[in-house]
Amino acid sequence: MYAIGLTGGIGSGKSAVADLLVERGAWLIDADVVAREVVEPGGPAYEPLIERFGSEIVGPDGQIIRQALADRAFSDPAALEALNAITHPAIGIEMIERQQALSDTDALVILAIPLLRPIHRETMTIDAVVVVDCDTEIAIDRLVRYRDFPIEDARARIAAQITREERRAEADYIVLNEGGLDELHGEIDALWTWIGERRDSI
Repeated sequence: MYAIGLTGGIGSGKSAVADLLVERGAWLIDADVVAREVVEPGGPAYEPLIERFGSEIVGPDGQIIRQALADRAFSDPAALEALNAITHPAIGIEMIERQQALSDTDALVILAIPLLRPIHRETMTIDAVVVVDCDTEIAIDRLVRYRDFPIEDARARIAAQITREERRAEADYIVLNEGGLDELHGEIDALWTWIGERRDSI
């Protein structure tokens, strides 16, 4: 197994990059997908979130209302810290278990982690970190245009994340995603070649 940590700020196009890598044969373990699973009824983060943020975040169907949770968490640094303290360990444990299931294979595993930190290299045995990057205003425009974010919500989400500079400092490879899909395909072709060369050099 060869593990790539894939990260990028919200609106950077990280998911598009992950999808293109999967098309080329990679396995994807996506923290965003796992994050939705751990907050479902019966999931490890479900009850702790209700205890911290109140029953108002729960819909009639018993599911946590993600927007209601986000409205509370992203408006207050202490609330965001509490959200992360509840969800991040549960997400990490599940991702590691899925990665370990592939440990004896020759799979290329993409670990898509929006808030990738240096500690992830060790805890998840990441061989290389790839950062998807774009100008902040482009990311904001994508969130507003394609995901119907109110502009202030988009800015708040980006402000709550680590900076572009911090993210890029951790990169072994940077995918610049500021253009269209054709340009992104070119970037992924180059990335795929780089991964192959790096993997062969081990």
